[in-house]
Amino acid sequence: MSMKTVCLWSGPRNVSTALMYSFAQRPDTRVVDEPLYGHFLAVTGAGHPGRDEVLAATDCDGDAVMRRLLSEAREGEGVLFLKQMAHHLVGIDTAFLSSMQNVLLIRDPRQMLPSLTIQLPGATLADTGLKRQWELYEALLANGERPAVIDSRQLLLDPATVLRRLCAHLGIPFFDGMLAWDAGPRPEDGVWAAYWYHSLRESTGFSPYVEKTGFPAELEPLCAECVPWYDRLFAHAIKVENGGPS
Repeated sequence: MSMKTVCLWSGPRNVSTALMYSFAQRPDTRVVDEPLYGHFLAVTGAGHPGRDEVLAATDCDGDAVMRRLLSEAREGEGVLFLKQMAHHLVGIDTAFLSSMQNVLLIRDPRQMLPSLTIQLPGATLADTGLKRQWELYEALLANGERPAVIDSRQLLLDPATVLRRLCAHLGIPFFDGMLAWDAGPRPEDGVWAAYWYHSLRESTGFSPYVEKTGFPAELEPLCAECVPWYDRLFAHAIKVENGGPS
């Protein structure tokens, strides 16, 4: 018996931590928060908030990290849910992708970029992960796999419907408990939570979707780079309409 491994490939500020909290409520699931973050920082030299803390607290050998997680999955039962950032997938052997089910989580750049650039004022297309997500999607399709695509707006409009459809795609049961969790710091949080998870730690479930307005003019060039990649991915996303299935 081995665990079913689900790997979420998200961009930053995409409601990925809420989705991790959701999966952490399942009685059959173990979650791991961004296991390749230390590897990413070590390989790229990126100046993220809390960089030194992350490097000190994590294994920065990405290949070794994934080998260990998959070895643990082979010995366990239930579901192993790995919350990953697509842009962390750099300088690493990607052969492990074929041994897990992959999910891509995206967000409209006009809703995501104002939040991202608070923590990363000099953010680029690479920091959003969108182009990397599309490359990953194409590579998985070429390998005969069927990655699921989740859009954060669709998820927040109707969490129950999107999660039920995602679970069906993954071949695992849906649990009503996935829709709520306790507020406050959680044991699954990475050491970087103090820099990135402020508002989420006050939540007890998926927040209602609120459209952001007043997009900053200085972000328009970056947004123009992001939109084509987002649109390609959104075409394949699980969608809801007026709060119900479409």
